[in-house]
Amino acid sequence: MPTGPVPVANAAYGDGGMPAFYTWTSGVPARPGLLLRQQALPLELALDHSDSAQNLRMLYTSTEGVDGKTPITVSGAVYLPQGKPPAGGWPIIAWTHGTVGIADICAQSFRPRSARDKAYLGAMLAQGYAIVATDYEGLGTPGPHPYLVHRAEAYGALDAVRAALSALPGVLANKVVAVGQSQGSGATIATLQYAPSYAPDVHVVGGVATGVYFPLVGPGAAASPPVGSGDAGNSVYLLLAIRGTGMLVDPGFDFRPHISDRALPVYDAATTSCLGALDALQQANGVDQTNYLKASPPVDKIGALVAATSTQLASFSLKVPLFTGSGLADTTTPPSNAYAFISTACSLGAPIEWHYYPGQTHDSTVNTSLVDSLPFIRKVMTGQPVTGNCASLQPPTAS
Repeated sequence: MPTGPVPVANAAYGDGGMPAFYTWTSGVPARPGLLLRQQALPLELALDHSDSAQNLRMLYTSTEGVDGKTPITVSGAVYLPQGKPPAGGWPIIAWTHGTVGIADICAQSFRPRSARDKAYLGAMLAQGYAIVATDYEGLGTPGPHPYLVHRAEAYGALDAVRAALSALPGVLANKVVAVGQSQGSGATIATLQYAPSYAPDVHVVGGVATGVYFPLVGPGAAASPPVGSGDAGNSVYLLLAIRGTGMLVDPGFDFRPHISDRALPVYDAATTSCLGALDALQQANGVDQTNYLKASPPVDKIGALVAATSTQLASFSLKVPLFTGSGLADTTTPPSNAYAFISTACSLGAPIEWHYYPGQTHDSTVNTSLVDSLPFIRKVMTGQPVTGNCASLQPPTAS
């Protein structure tokens, strides 16, 4: 089998601090979704309603999401419901997580998940769905994490399912709903978009996205505000995109001279710290979206970064049903982001079931939306028709 380059760690990418399990020391096989190794997931990383003795950590092959061709390794985890699997195996939730950082140590198969995510995923495990959770390209494994590059995230999610199916034959069913929040919302939408061409062997039947951020660009696309635009005090997401994705988009360009003095500690810490610590450092230094860059930033480089984290409308297509949940009090990915995406996708005939949640924030919407998203998942998993509610779409109102 042809192989790609041997993964090489680089501290500038946030690499390091990980067990040997996460590093592949040979050429990477040029077959995406190949399970390279697996081990039992530590008990302290189990989820509620999961069979903690059967949960797995995986290392598998995928495809680099910026160039679309280089074989890479990605890590992830599998969580199984308690009890005996049904005939044909447990159907799969392909979980695409929200922003955690760009450093390897932020990988979600390596550290405990948030209480919010444990409750959310636990509710799905309790319904009899297995969770297959990618860490994404460059989180846990050598190489940069292309933050908000949706193709990279989708490839990681689809190949995680392929690897899990081979790791647990007969235990998992090839019936998949992608589910994601915030950064993961874009990953989920991209998973639905890329599955037919990149992984037609993976049977994706629908998706659930909360805290929607998936900018579509090009003639006919509704304008989507930048991530964090509803919270002028939060520049971490923008700094993560510059630090993580910038070096992939233009490896020879150094963004550091264009970062303001007060934002430099956050920018530099991004390769060794995760979101909570970065947010605290940002607040302590008084960094916000008005002062994180020096005057006269490189417009062409920023433009290339924006292009890498957006999807051209002409190439976008959504054939399976998508559920969206938006909190009207969300200031991280404001509901205007969701409306821009939904209105454009609906105009293309995408089957979208949208929901607004008055008074709910970026975080609280996740579990609040379960009352609607679990019935949606049940419908698409059992082959019931979902026509969506595009015809009744209304602009969001402040809450």
